[in-house]
Amino acid sequence: MITHIQGKLVEKNPTDVVIDCNGVGYLLNISLHTFSQIPDKENLKLYTHLQVKEDSHTLFGFSSLAEREMFKLLISVNGIGASIARTMLSSLTPKQVREGIATNDVALIQSIKGIGAKTAQRVILDLKDKVLKIYDIDEVSVSLNNTSKDEALSALEVLGFNKKQAERVVDKIMLTNPEANVEVIIKQALKNL
Repeated sequence: MITHIQGKLVEKNPTDVVIDCNGVGYLLNISLHTFSQIPDKENLKLYTHLQVKEDSHTLFGFSSLAEREMFKLLISVNGIGASIARTMLSSLTPKQVREGIATNDVALIQSIKGIGAKTAQRVILDLKDKVLKIYDIDEVSVSLNNTSKDEALSALEVLGFNKKQAERVVDKIMLTNPEANVEVIIKQALKNL
């Protein structure tokens, strides 16, 4: 119904923003990812999703169409509500969520606060085909790209580093340098761990 809101940024918090649109202030719930993307200028446009419940109408705002699409996919999964979907998009970027689903990375999805093993498996089971189709990802290429990541993670584990902590650092490295080989990933991870 409401696909985007554009107006003057009145208030900016890590969990929500208020946008004044022709004298009407709209409260939009946002993820930390969107929060980090919002510039501190007055004029702002956010893509929205309106959730209608018996007792409330809640607007969610997104800095990109890709994040909104991922949010809609996540809330379509049984057991994933809007708040858990927002937490997922606060903990990981939309691209990380997408790749985690595409590569059956249960540990990555489970690393998000509030998501257990069964829920993580359900998210992957319900969304994998949709994600591969919508984003036109070739299953083989995704797993090939992650062999370097997996090798680096297992090497860091052998060196005695915490798996989740190492995974976060390696994910950041992969975001900035997706073509990095195992050696480069390990060297950069050791500097950051």
